Amino acid sequence: MTSPGTLAPSAVPRLAPAEAVTLAAGLAAGFARDAAERDAHRVLPLAALDLLSGSGLLAITIPTRYGGAGLPVETVVEVIRLLSAADPNIGQIPHSHFVYVNQLRLQGTEAQQRRLFGEVLAGRRFGNAQSEAGTKHVRDIRTTLTAAAPGHWRLNGDKFYATGALLAHRIPVLAHLGLDGPLHVAWVDRHAEGVEVVDDWNGLGQRTTASGSVLLRDVAVPDELITPFAVTFDGPQTYGAFAQVLHAAIDAGIARAALTDAAAFVREKSRPHPDAKVERAADDPLVVRAFGEIELAVRGSEALLGEAARAIDRADGDLTADSATAASLAVAAARAATTHAALEASSRLFEVAGTRSAAAGLGLDRHWRNARTHTLHDPAAWKIQHLGRWAVDGTPPPNHGQV
Repeated sequence: MTSPGTLAPSAVPRLAPAEAVTLAAGLAAGFARDAAERDAHRVLPLAALDLLSGSGLLAITIPTRYGGAGLPVETVVEVIRLLSAADPNIGQIPHSHFVYVNQLRLQGTEAQQRRLFGEVLAGRRFGNAQSEAGTKHVRDIRTTLTAAAPGHWRLNGDKFYATGALLAHRIPVLAHLGLDGPLHVAWVDRHAEGVEVVDDWNGLGQRTTASGSVLLRDVAVPDELITPFAVTFDGPQTYGAFAQVLHAAIDAGIARAALTDAAAFVREKSRPHPDAKVERAADDPLVVRAFGEIELAVRGSEALLGEAARAIDRADGDLTADSATAASLAVAAARAATTHAALEASSRLFEVAGTRSAAAGLGLDRHWRNARTHTLHDPAAWKIQHLGRWAVDGTPPPNHGQV
């Protein structure tokens, strides 16, 4: 079984916004070189994640009062987009890390924040154990914390699609406090007794996210490692919008990567259609038009992604029902647009690049497989539904973690 790498206890660098983006771009260039090979042979990107952890990029949302960078959502989104354009598996694995750092920021006590933020500043990663198989729907959770002694609990349940858990140091687990109590987060050590992480993810795309199962059997959890979750949605919040905008960033990265690889193939390897009467496939007017249409979709999705991130930052600066609604609607638009762009670019890649691009050894199909797999995470149709209800009669989106 793969385990997280050994990390030095020294604090990671504290990055400014421009430094974070530049660093992410530099690391992404290296990650891109081996992305197709990792996908083909399902090589988990442990070394890449250790580089991210040591670089300080996974600590950029730690509040400044705890020694972190406290960077805006706009910067986090661009970091995830750049990483995902290189390898969306590497972009997706830290998604839950950032989301649960945010949950801790919103609901953790002072002592919990100092302890767990300190772990991130030392280079440690959070995974997730949230979704469950066999329940009525994605928000139906059966995992339970039951009282064992005053201040101590036992955690039991089965989780799946636990992206990041296999390569994490600590796993935030979503569970009910008591049989029918409100949802809380149990912050368990990846190697605690009773925790088993199973590398059984076998998706057609996003093959190296290690999004397998987490089995929890009488895991001991003290009060000090439990934070409330359900109360996050008692009032206006951007928790859901933040989680969703990171998903949009992953899809935007996939879209840009598919377009970039298609253009390189057409320039370097494609043959023109004889009816075009041109020397290069890149000069075929039908090919050029198709690229223009794809570029339009990708640029539009990137613009909506940036606006969604800024809307969350504005809402976080002045959180009201109206600002939270504006952020959720902006993110819904970005999610719908990036879903369309990722699927459009990764599918039409073959249309513009021609038959040779379908050779299995090239690995260009990974863009479509990654897009098709990741965009299923939250149906874009529901984002459009929320936008439509707002446009028709001003109905705000629901107040939960998926919008």
